[in-house]
Amino acid sequence: LLFRFKQGSREALRQIYDKYKVQMLKLAVVLYGDVNPADDMVHDVFVRFAQSADRIRLTGSLKAYLVTSVINGIRNSRRDAGRHGETGLDGADHLPSPERGPQQWAILSEQLSLLSRALQELPYEQREVIGLRMEMDMTFGQIAAVQGVSSDTAKGRYRYGMEKLRSLMDGEAEQ
Repeated sequence: LLFRFKQGSREALRQIYDKYKVQMLKLAVVLYGDVNPADDMVHDVFVRFAQSADRIRLTGSLKAYLVTSVINGIRNSRRDAGRHGETGLDGADHLPSPERGPQQWAILSEQLSLLSRALQELPYEQREVIGLRMEMDMTFGQIAAVQGVSSDTAKGRYRYGMEKLRSLMDGEAEQ
């Protein structure tokens, strides 16, 4: 599939997009906490991917490449927002969009809305580890490589993040 894509096959690009778009969108929604910027980021990643067919030299899996692209795009977006003095998503109210559309699967139920708000309370690094582990089914070794930390650090971020998430969700259930 990748070979055909690199040879200019539009059908191969469409198949790659269809295969990975939902997984990438789930990850981006977990990290952003909002479908709209997550959807924009995933589309941007696939546009850049499509434009770089002749330059791509994968040393690992295509999925890992796309995951890394989404994560780096979100990191850059968060960094740029901080430079420009914009309010980050961590400080914004996290309300589901009132519009009903095909992308609303991520926040339709009340439970997902509560989970989304609770995830936004976590430090970004913990949220990233949880998203990679739960949504992308990555090992802690793979997560450590993506984050540039040790495997023990990735495990610790996951453990602390899950503990805080449980605590936040228990607090929401009591209210």
